Amino acid sequence: MLETQVVVMQVENQRTFVRSQFGGCAQCKGKGCTASKLSQLFCNKPRQFLVDNQIDARVGDQVVVVVENGAVLRGIGLVYLLPLLCLFAGAALSSIFTSQVMQADYYTAVGAFVGLAIGFVVSRKIASGRSQQLPYIARHSQSA
Repeated sequence: MLETQVVVMQVENQRTFVRSQFGGCAQCKGKGCTASKLSQLFCNKPRQFLVDNQIDARVGDQVVVVVENGAVLRGIGLVYLLPLLCLFAGAALSSIFTSQVMQADYYTAVGAFVGLAIGFVVSRKIASGRSQQLPYIARHSQSA
């Protein structure tokens, strides 16, 4: 499991908006993979994230948020890999069926675009149908 320290910014029922004290995952406090430096470069203002509030944390509390093993990889596959595979499949299918047509490249590009659009729609359907596995607040931080 990935864990990081965050500050509770806003509470709505069992869902809570938190803001990380560090950029990136904070596993190395910015000294290892440089994810924190990259996040500082591309994110001008602090971002808030939605998490489940299982311990009834209040605004201003410093807490530890946990992301389950595999959740990040599944999300990457759903958001990036599925649409990309559909893009290639659309391009390949349209290329096969239009190989004898004069403007085959045009139809291949259209097929790729249609495949990409289908991939995004299917990805969104899967994500909305699946019970969301949000990161959750596991405990209060030791420094709180």
